[in-house]
Amino acid sequence: MNRRGQALVEFVIILPIFVFMILAIIDIGKIVFFRNELENEMSDVVDLYRNQKSFQEIEKDLELLEEDIQLEIQNNDNQTITFYLKKDVEILTPGLNLILDSPFPLEVKRVIAYE
Repeated sequence: MNRRGQALVEFVIILPIFVFMILAIIDIGKIVFFRNELENEMSDVVDLYRNQKSFQEIEKDLELLEEDIQLEIQNNDNQTITFYLKKDVEILTPGLNLILDSPFPLEVKRVIAYE
């Protein structure tokens, strides 16, 4: 019997699964990284707000840092403000972009009381 041929056939069958798993791990890692980045940016936005910066100044400072992050601000019943930071992350793994929407929408939300 030819064992080398059998090993080659098994390798060819398993290789696409391993490649998909590696690429999926990279894409999920990218999503986690950008989510963490949005959380850090949100902390900066809240600090700017607490330092009495206007909403226009906060948006300008945020645009200087990242051009693809969107800031949305909502006033809630004159007691709280809700800040939203949004970013779209491109999924590159074939097949995974069908499971997760591509671009994958990330959103970070923070509700703070008026001071």
